[in-house]
Amino acid sequence: MVNKWDLVEKDTMSTRDYEAKIREELKPFIDVPILFVSALTKQRLLKALEATVQVFENRKQRIPTSKFNDFMLKLIENHPPPALKGKYVKIKYCMQLPTPTPQFVFFANLPQYVQEAYKRFLENKIRENWDFSGVPIDIYIREK
Repeated sequence: MVNKWDLVEKDTMSTRDYEAKIREELKPFIDVPILFVSALTKQRLLKALEATVQVFENRKQRIPTSKFNDFMLKLIENHPPPALKGKYVKIKYCMQLPTPTPQFVFFANLPQYVQEAYKRFLENKIRENWDFSGVPIDIYIREK
């Protein structure tokens, strides 16, 4: 939330320009909701509470293992992890862990060869298909 929005000299592009600057500073966290509020004039305070509740609901979201596997394994089959040192990583199974925050585990034959870029790819695909906006996601690669 950006407070003291009532003190800013505004024109038609102010919100967009400020949001672009904030998103630039927050990279790589691109899915965080940004709201411009004023506590003094009570501008958008209810919208801020609604956004907070929505993020909390996103955090509690559980994806059934079968549905998660169906989607992710097809995706991984089409875009497998890159080979490293001549070793090919095969991901066999994946699931969401029963934790308070969204954590996902992928079981592979050679987890040590999965690079951070591929973990980010998996996280981005999860975010594209399920609404986890505003919530951090942890990705773990374990040996099967």
